[in-house]
Amino acid sequence: MITIQNINKKFGKLAVLQDITLSFQKGQCIALIGPNGCGKTTLIKSILGMVIPNSGSIMFNGKSILGDYLYRNNIGYMPQIGRYPDNMTIGQIIEMIKKVRPTAPELDEELIRAFELEKMFDKQMRTLSGGTTQKVSAVLAFLFNPDVLILDEPTAGLDPLASEILKEKIIREKEKGKLILITSHLLSELDDLITEIIFMQEGQVHFHKNVMVIKAETNETRISKAIASILKAKQPETRNPKPETHHEPHH
Repeated sequence: MITIQNINKKFGKLAVLQDITLSFQKGQCIALIGPNGCGKTTLIKSILGMVIPNSGSIMFNGKSILGDYLYRNNIGYMPQIGRYPDNMTIGQIIEMIKKVRPTAPELDEELIRAFELEKMFDKQMRTLSGGTTQKVSAVLAFLFNPDVLILDEPTAGLDPLASEILKEKIIREKEKGKLILITSHLLSELDDLITEIIFMQEGQVHFHKNVMVIKAETNETRISKAIASILKAKQPETRNPKPETHHEPHH
């Protein structure tokens, strides 16, 4: 589905992506995790064609994405912070995007109903809370029934109910055989969703593993604990030397 081979990206002298090779298949829900500044967003933007790597290749369904923008019609993207024209209403934004994008045979408006957004169609974007703006971004990502969904911190800013609605929607789409790529800081949010984890650090992929394998290797049932256990094991001993033990003088 998507194959990334040896991509490198520098911004000035800073190497943001270093020799990244990954492949993603249909029916997978993959969490892309790692500390801030590790290259997650640059990797996502490279897949979307918004950032051009200095070297390496990205293939979508066997074809290079370089110079080809039509492949993006198969991708739904939910940015971490959606930016929309201030004075347009929610309803106008959704209608505008429908006109701009070649329409899928069947639009997926399930989230509009689940989030009850039709009640707010006449609200201007500038008046919305961050959470409601996130709901609009989620609706637009799923609207055209794409084969691939790329969701950047999708539950950030959503209230618990909206977050649950979105998670259930992600699970349903995964079960339809779609490829879903999620970046997140909140690993606890992802426990029921994901099949694979990619952990990035300083522009490199530290590991790309199946969730069941990670849980089995670490004897943990929760993803967040399993990841913490792997990262602790990877730390060189020198980083946390044992504290010296001072013997109490005997009285």
